[in-house]
Amino acid sequence: MSVDPSTDDPKATDPEWVDDILFTGRPTDVCLRLPDPVDRGALHRLVTEAQTRLADAGLRPGGAAALRMPPSLAYVVNLLATWRSGAQAILLDHRLTDHEVGRALERLTPQVVVAPVRSGGGALRVFVDVTEGVTPYADRPAVSGHAVIQLSSGSTGPSKVIGRTAADLVAEVYRYTRIDGVALPGERIILLPSMVHVLGLVGGLLYGLHAGVELVPPERLSGDAVLAAIAAGDTPATVLGVPFHIGLIASTRPDRPLPQFKRMTTGGELVPAAVARAFADRFGVPLGNMYGMTEVGVIGTDLYGRHRPSIAPAPGIEVRAVAGELWVSCPASPYVGLTDPTRWSDGWLHTRDAGTVDADTGLVTVRGRLDSQVSVGGMKVDLTEVEATVAELPGVAAAVVVWDDGITAYVQPDGPLSEEVLDKLLAERLAGYKRPHTLRLLDQLPRTTTGKLVRSTDALRTAATS
Repeated sequence: MSVDPSTDDPKATDPEWVDDILFTGRPTDVCLRLPDPVDRGALHRLVTEAQTRLADAGLRPGGAAALRMPPSLAYVVNLLATWRSGAQAILLDHRLTDHEVGRALERLTPQVVVAPVRSGGGALRVFVDVTEGVTPYADRPAVSGHAVIQLSSGSTGPSKVIGRTAADLVAEVYRYTRIDGVALPGERIILLPSMVHVLGLVGGLLYGLHAGVELVPPERLSGDAVLAAIAAGDTPATVLGVPFHIGLIASTRPDRPLPQFKRMTTGGELVPAAVARAFADRFGVPLGNMYGMTEVGVIGTDLYGRHRPSIAPAPGIEVRAVAGELWVSCPASPYVGLTDPTRWSDGWLHTRDAGTVDADTGLVTVRGRLDSQVSVGGMKVDLTEVEATVAELPGVAAAVVVWDDGITAYVQPDGPLSEEVLDKLLAERLAGYKRPHTLRLLDQLPRTTTGKLVRSTDALRTAATS
């Protein structure tokens, strides 16, 4: 089956799309380096063997397999084997609690659950060595016709159950091939984000397999290991990560020139301009930004860092601003179960991000969450502006500003810092009505499994008192 995203519509139960999109190229081409090389032929053999194990455990076309796996070759193999079996893959972050996993399984009723029976390599390994076990769960078909089910990261509230069709995944893979600045065939992606979530899954794994880009997770999650992974090959390397990873790399001084280092691309929160400049000055490469959502994948990019803080819509994506909210074209509801019309309606995803679209250039500027707009004494305050100001102060590693009976700033210091010094610095930079009335210093701000800062006031209060 040849898949053209403009004409064909592969289904979750139509497994040919996996071979047509992801197993192109020569069998001897290396697609993963963990650190030992895995070529396409070896990966294809492992996937075929895993299909037999999944079928023996009860997975059938039209069913579902829940993957509760850490980043590993076993995860990649079982994901592709699930799709080649004509089944739905339910992706469960391995860091979820048993309670969270249990609730997801009760709702989604997979036919089998794939989980480690043995793993090794240490907590800081990006990819671990896993021996998996397959357990029967429920003899039912999948709850929907989606190829993949993901749980949102839940940075602002409870996780949502999000489904994407095979056609949608294929369309996003093709979208990446048309974005100026992504890693090209024959190059490498130094992969830092989890492949359970959309950036690592599509922007890393699926795009890399399709385009002939070698995926190279560093051996450990440290700045030294990332730079070592870049230096280990001669081909150009793009580092793919989230803002959390920038600190790891920027705090590490390379011990040798890195002519292979092509750029770093981050998804998630917008990187402050000062951090972007410091990163570019240290390494001499662009720090690109990517804006996307689990529901639709990549929405816009600025991979050369030319338009910061704006991004250009990705090919095939339409973005409009409606009453100050960004809406993104999305033909069908991505949510499993009842659809909330305030989140999706009539072919448009309501992002709940505040923003604008320039009428002349089409560039999109994301201005934070809609709920970041508050009124203080009749004056409008954008908490995103306040947060950016706090985060750029000397001595601040990260900050979250929320409305909690007033403007409240939760701050993670980078070295010695007191509330008194912090308040004095803010008094020099913000009008009185914009300044936080409460400052809370935490050793570590809570983050989601994708590295995003948590913005739930309950979670922040709990972290501040624990």
